[in-house]
Amino acid sequence: MAKKTEATVEDKLRELYDLQLIDSRIDEIRNVRGELPLEVEDLEDEVEGLKTRLAKLDTHLVELNEQIKGKKNLIEEAKTLIKKYSEQQKNVRNNREFNSLSKEIEFQELEMELAEKHIREFKAQIEQQNEVIAESKERLETRADHLKHKQAELKEILKETEKEEQALIKMSNEHAESIEPRLMKAYARIRKNVKNGLAVVPIERGASGGSYFTIPPQVQVEIASRKKIITDEHSGRILVDAALAHEQAEKMSATFEKI
Repeated sequence: MAKKTEATVEDKLRELYDLQLIDSRIDEIRNVRGELPLEVEDLEDEVEGLKTRLAKLDTHLVELNEQIKGKKNLIEEAKTLIKKYSEQQKNVRNNREFNSLSKEIEFQELEMELAEKHIREFKAQIEQQNEVIAESKERLETRADHLKHKQAELKEILKETEKEEQALIKMSNEHAESIEPRLMKAYARIRKNVKNGLAVVPIERGASGGSYFTIPPQVQVEIASRKKIITDEHSGRILVDAALAHEQAEKMSATFEKI
């Protein structure tokens, strides 16, 4: 059985740079979406919040109308009692009975006044509530319309990019599996900690791509020899020579076009 050839440093660098190109392409797709998914989520929450608020306002409105109805019934009952007590006063036998009925009549008149005062207060609350409901409905309509447009925008972007993104994610996972765990762990750590997720960068005009710190000529020679993995002392990024980067970029570009 033939012994499996161990990957050279150059092979590892090419694999790492391929993975970087794939992950950078995924980042580009997600940057196109930008904050849109979060914006849609926030709008959905706001619309639901406005619907809940309107439901509570409507419930309170029903309660206020019920309160008015109850007070009107109380007034009618008081009128009936006043009429009853007034009739009874015509047939009293003494002043004590007359005064007692007068006090009942007076009490019912006070009850009517208090009920009428409450009705005025409830009607004022209803008027204020109706203004709040009208404003809330207008805002809900505006935000719901805005949400509809944003959802359509997000749907269109997802439609255009979802297939490519899923294919790239699968490709990224497959490439990650082919890279030795130690290097993969380093790549993931660097990618997380540096700007734009660039963990593997080429030498550009004698400087590290992404950080632009000049690389000493001797180090550039070592990078170009592809004999060992070298990191930028300033940013911690893994460095590759421009020729290797160009070759892999052309190869991956052709791969991306097939997706």
